[in-house]
Amino acid sequence: MRYFLHISFDGSNYHGWQFQPNVISVQETIENELTRIFKYPITLYGCGRTDAGVHASQYLAHINLRESLNFDLKFRLNKNLPSDISIHDVIEVDNSKHARYDAISRRYNYFIHLKKDPFLTKYSSFYELDSLDYKAMTSAVELLLDIKDFKALCRRPHIYKHTLCNVSFALLTINEQEKRLQFTIQANRFLHGMIRIIVNYILQIGMGTLSLEEFQQIVNGKKQVTVKRLAVPNGLYLSKVEYPYLNISTQNSICKLLKSGLESE
Repeated sequence: MRYFLHISFDGSNYHGWQFQPNVISVQETIENELTRIFKYPITLYGCGRTDAGVHASQYLAHINLRESLNFDLKFRLNKNLPSDISIHDVIEVDNSKHARYDAISRRYNYFIHLKKDPFLTKYSSFYELDSLDYKAMTSAVELLLDIKDFKALCRRPHIYKHTLCNVSFALLTINEQEKRLQFTIQANRFLHGMIRIIVNYILQIGMGTLSLEEFQQIVNGKKQVTVKRLAVPNGLYLSKVEYPYLNISTQNSICKLLKSGLESE
């Protein structure tokens, strides 16, 4: 029997979603608890990877069980998992359904604050920057809708058969009074480091160390960049995963609170 798990997690204490030897991952943490409950090895098949320190306000994964559930698995998991991982739903699906390959779109939010705030530090990225060119930054974000090949915005393009992505939504929301920003992007797929590379370029454009024209040249492959720098991870959230056969509501989370004052999407 196959079940989807609707999950959210604070990634601060984890080396990403994906299992890796000698470090703690979200996947391994949940798998260990599932194996303890069922008394046989359980593998979680996630909807995608996340980097170390990145959060998810909505994440989907599936498991295969030998028999149908006859107890409340959500309750059992939430009772025993660490407080920084939550299970919101356990959904029975057909055995042909796949958490990764069936996802038709994913949405990410990246939050930035420009004024030091001890209550935001863990969940929003602090950049002590003044006099950003918001108009140029917004123009850079708008360019993303016209890009098809994101090879120049990928840290490890060689691991993919192709680097084509269909970005269906991209928006930079700015609250100048509170000195807070939200970058939102939705696409059918994302490449390794793609969002954090984009955010780093957007910030460079805002600071004036990279022009909009240079950004276009980089994206079009006319200007080579040997080192692709990433924005810090703690402001990044996987916030929505869509499937053609599921309608999963988003949960109240720190991500929703961070959107307060940045609700233009």
